[in-house]
Amino acid sequence: MIYLALIGCETDSNFRARHHAPPRHCGLRRSRQGTIRGMTEPTPTLVLVDGSSYLYRAYHAMPDLRAVPGEAASAPTGAIRGMVNMLQSLRKDSPAVYAACVFDTSGRTFRDDLYADYKATRSPMPDDLRSQIVPIHEVTRLLGWPVLAVEGVEADDVIGTLATQAAQQGMQVLISSGDKDLAQLVNEQISIIDTMNGKRRDMAGVLAEFGVPPERMIDYQTLVGDAVDNVPGVAKVGPKTAAKWLAEYGSLENLLQNAASIKGVAGQNLRDAVDWLPTARQLVTIKTDVAGLPAVQQLPLAQPDAQALRPFYQQYGFRSLAQQLSPPAAAATVEHAARTADLFGEDEGTASASSEEALPLPGFHGQPDYHTILDWDTLEQHLAEWQQAPLVAIDTETTSLDSMQAQIVGISVSTRPGRGAYIPLGHDYAGAPEQLPLEAVLAKLRPWLEDARHAKLGQHIKYDRHVFANHGIEVQGFLHDTMLQSYVLEVHRPHNLQSLAERHTQRQGTAYEDLCGKGANQISFSQVAVEQAAHYACEDADQTFDVHSVLWPRLLADDRLRGIYELEIATSEVLYRMERHGVRIDAQQLATQSHELGQRIVALEQQAYELAGQTFNLGSPKQLAEIFFDKLGMPVVKKTATGARSTNEEVLEKLADDYPLPARILEHRSLAKLKSTYTDKLAQLALPRTGRVHTHYAQAVAVTGRLSSVEPNLQNIPVRTPEGRRIREAFIAAPGAKIASADYSQIELRIMAHLSGDEALLKAFAEGRDIHRATAAEVFGVSLEQVSSEQRRYAKVINFGLIYGMGAFGLAKNLGIDHTAARNYIDRYFERYPGVRRYMDETKALAKEQGYVETVFGRRLYLPEINSPNGPRRAGAERAAINAPMQGTAADLIKKSMVAVQAVLDREMPHIAMMMQVHDELVFEVPEAEVDWLRQRIPAVMAEVATLKVPLVAELGVGDNWEQAH
Repeated sequence: MIYLALIGCETDSNFRARHHAPPRHCGLRRSRQGTIRGMTEPTPTLVLVDGSSYLYRAYHAMPDLRAVPGEAASAPTGAIRGMVNMLQSLRKDSPAVYAACVFDTSGRTFRDDLYADYKATRSPMPDDLRSQIVPIHEVTRLLGWPVLAVEGVEADDVIGTLATQAAQQGMQVLISSGDKDLAQLVNEQISIIDTMNGKRRDMAGVLAEFGVPPERMIDYQTLVGDAVDNVPGVAKVGPKTAAKWLAEYGSLENLLQNAASIKGVAGQNLRDAVDWLPTARQLVTIKTDVAGLPAVQQLPLAQPDAQALRPFYQQYGFRSLAQQLSPPAAAATVEHAARTADLFGEDEGTASASSEEALPLPGFHGQPDYHTILDWDTLEQHLAEWQQAPLVAIDTETTSLDSMQAQIVGISVSTRPGRGAYIPLGHDYAGAPEQLPLEAVLAKLRPWLEDARHAKLGQHIKYDRHVFANHGIEVQGFLHDTMLQSYVLEVHRPHNLQSLAERHTQRQGTAYEDLCGKGANQISFSQVAVEQAAHYACEDADQTFDVHSVLWPRLLADDRLRGIYELEIATSEVLYRMERHGVRIDAQQLATQSHELGQRIVALEQQAYELAGQTFNLGSPKQLAEIFFDKLGMPVVKKTATGARSTNEEVLEKLADDYPLPARILEHRSLAKLKSTYTDKLAQLALPRTGRVHTHYAQAVAVTGRLSSVEPNLQNIPVRTPEGRRIREAFIAAPGAKIASADYSQIELRIMAHLSGDEALLKAFAEGRDIHRATAAEVFGVSLEQVSSEQRRYAKVINFGLIYGMGAFGLAKNLGIDHTAARNYIDRYFERYPGVRRYMDETKALAKEQGYVETVFGRRLYLPEINSPNGPRRAGAERAAINAPMQGTAADLIKKSMVAVQAVLDREMPHIAMMMQVHDELVFEVPEAEVDWLRQRIPAVMAEVATLKVPLVAELGVGDNWEQAH
């Protein structure tokens, strides 16, 4: 064995290195034929594995596996098992004569001496991973891979040196890593494969991905810097600018010689960085001359040491791996066991007694293995399997889509794609088979369902949690939700299970309507024959697992998207609790409001009749057109697509400026909508058993990441009219409690300042100025003290209008001024805030290039019309490109706040309930004795959930009802 350093537990800065949060995946991404994508080239002679990257991927991809299953105090083993999977798969798909698995060491390197803050932003290695480092190195050697580590340099430097030496000797070299820094090593003989996603970085691949050839990658990295390693580049210079400069000037050296001629802020930043860039270049350059390494010929890829591996596998609970090393009864048994263990970490058809798991292949297309559970012995057998499985998919079949009232008809569970079991519990049609009693079954399942150590996944898990809670069971351990995975990865596409299965696994399942019918003839699920119901329910759980096996590796491949997904999962937990708690409604006050609104609506109808000189149907476009245009001679504003004279709301608003009748009709419509949607309906929505209204928060609807709500829709309660604000007065607290409301101050403008980096905006927020007054002073050229209330109002419209992509026409309409004046205001705004203009231009250009924009935290917002040949559609997408990062970042921030605030409440004040989220506002029900704590604590927590270039400010109000608190 070649082993240059005695590697112990690696705990220091190197493991706080570039692989702290890598794309987390412990299995190779395969095609249906089982080959790694992009691996059709000749087999390389030397394979170099970035071991530090591998072990982090293995750790983060696997569940919390233990040497003794189910014992939390037992030694963790997930990273070890994942490492075995990865190395076995790589050996199979890329056979080599020579190889090495290279790890970082725990000490300082020469880069730490060059730059004291190198990798200073890294978090320490998790304790559970640190404890697995020594056995990972051991099993790597036992699997036949030479293990290398060298003090004073990083794994990349060892890889760079060996790869260069081998290439100089005429060998082909394949580096297995997801680290983009290694792209600088690529040449005709050296290539890189990211086994997680099949991405191949050869010479053409590097050029296509980065816009520069491999020989210019060091220059490119020097300019861009490396945020992962905390290496600054040139301020505000990203990949596009760096590639553009290098294409134009050929090299960093030539670029610096011409730095004086480069215009704009980027040119100045380049000149400012001249003294730093030599150090940056040293930090990002991979060494290719590490001394003392063995010759490549001294690194043969050996056969696994089966005799030593068997006790190792047994020690760490890898039963199926140990069985693979035992002589089988027949060759067919070997092939079958190896294939099954490779996919699932267990023997096919039996529950695993070990803690191991390997990720399954996506897209199951064999004969499914489905079971219907009708007796206690069968339930016991399946429950034992579920308890041992590393991950299970759970789905409920119910009596209702209303999650707060739905009752269980049946439960289905899948432990892997193609396998499922259904427990029918409430099928009550004539001739239905005898089923196990519901309450007894739930009592049997309760310990497993409520144990967070048993990892679970589902499709829209919030619904299933409510369903179980309706029966008194608080399910714990829901780690994954395929609906939310899809929402994060492909927000612009449907997220229902049928669409996901067809899109990602090419599987078509049974539609609900095929079982239950449609419309008035639709039957309840309890009336569906058990045999059909079982197949349908098993298919739901099975396909959920199958979809997860496709989408989860994609999230593992992108740290930022994975972070957004983890935020969504945490948000789902908070929303479940908010929905469960609900809010009290003052039914008597709503009845009073309804009566008053009814009287006003009748009065408005009479006024409309008098103004029209006749009675008519206020909701009839045809009658309105006849009265407006034929009888009263109002001008025709626009026509419909069929040529009819339009009387839509936009037309009514325009006509209302000059005519009283359209104004009365608009007011009538507004009050009628308030009455029918809220004052008449809210009290009816209260659940009898709780006396509260329980809204449903739709988490996977808005493309910006914002939440929406239904039954009732809390987001659309109007707040700009007295009547709308009165509705909030009916949202009240329990006796002895108050309502509190916390929200962010001018959050989207603060996000604009952060994203644009505009110095004037940043300064205004840093100094705590009234941003609208500050904008007015800039636009109108007066001092802050001289700004009038009218000028401030104009500035507020400009500030928010530009965020939403408003042009001169829209601004003129909003302010009631002419187009020229509006254009002048906008021009002056951009003169004073040039960073905003630059941000808008750069954002639109980036959106056109990549088809999406991102929030500060990495949420992707796709813009399918951004390159549309249709001018209005393209313009709309451009406006969305500017606005979406701000709205999306605001959505991310409020979700981060919800998660952080709930954690603080759980730790410090569990009697306070967070019960509503509306836009940027969190609403609480708080005992009177704890109001002072809430005033002090919650705004501070909300202000600290993220660090932007401007301070986050949250404000909190308290009252007897929501309106008083707001």
